[in-house]
Amino acid sequence: MKAQEYSDAGTAERVVLRFLAAPTDVNWGGKVHGGIVMKWIDEAAYVCATRYCGNATVAVFSGGVRFYRPLLIGHVVEVEARLVYTGTKGMHVAVHALSGDPKGGEIHLTTYCLTVMVTRDAAGNSVPVPSWAPVTNEDERLHAHARDLLEIRGRVPENRLPNHLLQG
Repeated sequence: MKAQEYSDAGTAERVVLRFLAAPTDVNWGGKVHGGIVMKWIDEAAYVCATRYCGNATVAVFSGGVRFYRPLLIGHVVEVEARLVYTGTKGMHVAVHALSGDPKGGEIHLTTYCLTVMVTRDAAGNSVPVPSWAPVTNEDERLHAHARDLLEIRGRVPENRLPNHLLQG
């Protein structure tokens, strides 16, 4: 997943949240808690999926989470979420968290995750979402990568995904 390239060539729904890592986000060592990073990932995926489908959404799966480097107190944090695949009821959102010194310089990848979001009816059942079709080469590549990940997870019996998440 880390090897995938995400650039401005993609046309799918995309959101970027930017803020500073606050003192309340970090542990005694001055590093942001992993749970806080996952909260940010969930929030970015929520905004992306909700904007795409026009309804409130909820995360039903997050996988492939990789923490590459710590986020530090006072660093600028950028969390980018991009739609990469839709099934009949699930929206697959790739989320990257980056951070760095707000005084300038580069920001670096700190965390990556793929989150599946759904929207629900009043009874709590997931409902169909609009189908997204890749447009550019980058869209096609990321869409195929998301599909490959779904098929890999689907091969493990105890991790079987519902068919509506695999169908596209």
